[in-house]
Amino acid sequence: MSRIHPTAIVDAQAELAADVQVGPYAVVGPHVRIGSGSSIGPHCVVEGHTSIGSENRIWQFCSIGAAPQDKKYAGEPTHLSIGDRNTIREFCTFNCGTVQDSGCTRVGDDNWIMAYVHLAHDVQLGSQCILANNATLAGHVQVGDWVIVGGLTGVHQFVKIGAHAMAGFQTALSQDVPPFMMVDGNPAKAHGFNVEGLRRRGFGPERIAQIKQMHRLLYRNGLTFEEAKAQIGDLRGQVEGGDLDVELMSGFLSASTRGIVR
Repeated sequence: MSRIHPTAIVDAQAELAADVQVGPYAVVGPHVRIGSGSSIGPHCVVEGHTSIGSENRIWQFCSIGAAPQDKKYAGEPTHLSIGDRNTIREFCTFNCGTVQDSGCTRVGDDNWIMAYVHLAHDVQLGSQCILANNATLAGHVQVGDWVIVGGLTGVHQFVKIGAHAMAGFQTALSQDVPPFMMVDGNPAKAHGFNVEGLRRRGFGPERIAQIKQMHRLLYRNGLTFEEAKAQIGDLRGQVEGGDLDVELMSGFLSASTRGIVR
């Protein structure tokens, strides 16, 4: 049965699965949908055109689905979409999208999002990510799967972070981070690749060695960006399963619009 605290305010038009929990003094707006097994903590506000999937746990004092912090926003019915099995800790703020982009801020599945994290309008966050306390993602930021963003890190508008990348504590990101790479500092600099994370995810020695080669081509061999991109493409067909990693890197580098952290 639905467990809604008597002090919570849930609009009659909101769509909540039968077993959703809503804590004391929480507010749920009319255009909200929440899937089975999810819980909304005390004093949370869930508003806007917001869709929350199954088995999410949203802790106390979060603001989910508020209007974008964008001066061009004129009240359009934009959206926030949250997948399944996400943990969203205290005081997080997730905003809806804008019509200048896709109109939807998206969060994937199985993310671990710590306290005070901000996801601005039109952020696209993948799955299996970890965002540590006070990580701040500005508008239009795109984050791939299995990314780790350290505490107090700020990510500039339109920056892309590739899958399996890692940004350390207090990093200032104003350029794109290629897949697999580790960066930190202000301004951010690349410091190797995420070898331990790849091992934990089942990447074998040959695939890891090829990713290490991609790191060398980008950062150690003195190549221009275009030269490095071409030589990374030439790695296709050399390692079993490695073409997926080459395609991921090549596609990311080709789509980069702000330049990469180098």
